[in-house]
Amino acid sequence: MSPSTLSNRALNRALLARQFLLEPVPVPAADSAAARAARVIETVEHLGGLQAQAPFPPYYGLWSRLVDFRPDELATLLTGRQVVRIALMRGTIHLVSARDALALRPLLEPVLKRGLSGAFSRQLAGVDLAALAAAGRELVEQEALTFSELGARLAERWPGSPPNALAQGVRALVPLIQVPPRAVWGTTGQARHVPVETWLGREPGGGTLDDLVLRYLAAFGPATVADVQAWSGLTRLREVTDRLAPALRRFTGPGGAELFDLPDAPRPDPETPAPVRLVAEFDNLILSHADRSRVLSEAGRARIFTPNGQFPGIVLAGGLVAGMWRITRARQAVTLTVEAFGSFGPADRAAIAAEGVRLLGFAAPGAGPDVRFGPLR
Repeated sequence: MSPSTLSNRALNRALLARQFLLEPVPVPAADSAAARAARVIETVEHLGGLQAQAPFPPYYGLWSRLVDFRPDELATLLTGRQVVRIALMRGTIHLVSARDALALRPLLEPVLKRGLSGAFSRQLAGVDLAALAAAGRELVEQEALTFSELGARLAERWPGSPPNALAQGVRALVPLIQVPPRAVWGTTGQARHVPVETWLGREPGGGTLDDLVLRYLAAFGPATVADVQAWSGLTRLREVTDRLAPALRRFTGPGGAELFDLPDAPRPDPETPAPVRLVAEFDNLILSHADRSRVLSEAGRARIFTPNGQFPGIVLAGGLVAGMWRITRARQAVTLTVEAFGSFGPADRAAIAAEGVRLLGFAAPGAGPDVRFGPLR
């Protein structure tokens, strides 16, 4: 029997369902602090973490996916060491649960080492990387350091190498946590680092590549091998999908692509309505496929991926990226500006404005809601 064929619209609705952007996660029946904390952790784990290059997008990412999410719920988990910020997929900072930090970091170490080799191999020529890792670990075990501080101290031992390259070497070779107050809502703080073992009191390990691929499919499937590799930064994952194939369903996607999926994962009717959503900056919804056409057009991609590396919040209308948003603050005024890629119909415009008011109520309680349509500046 030939595998079923899935359209881009079918893939879109499957992705939105698994990302909780069709139906957000409800408030737990108990509605206790413990139950709400468990809901946040379970969501973070289901999503495979949230992209966290900037301190606060994970809060907005959870706001768009959880009913009645409050910033203090995530802030408390950060200070309580139940969720952490660590370099993982694609070598970028992600917010993940403590247990996922321990399980995933060893699996993704090849990604960080490859990035180190590509960006800093010449600058670290002649440096014994094992000695660098040991020296860096010793320093950050003693106190939490910024990369600037770490690089300066390492340069005392390796004066011929750039301090930043030395610090980045340690970042790739030693699992490092960015510690609070970094990314705690309502506070500011530099990115300071300690080893994951020091922060969590446990050694990394216990994860498998099989589990990594299965969890990716649960959050982002159906998907190709290239999609899984684009999300993780790993290579040679065809070996894993071949091993898992008897437990997976296969589909044919647009253009004849071979797609893998979990047998019982949600694949809604392609005609399922998709509500307007305002999704966070740097959101993995946009970053986790080699072929992003299920949610983002090529024209939209050119608007979002800019040379300066900034990545705006995105507007979903009809399930597709239809614009971008940004919050600006000036004295006591807080404004949400929405820029359309084309034009919004009256119904979408009204829904976006309502979502904007709700978002401003989350981001700046007490400020007057000011939602504007126009170019981002």
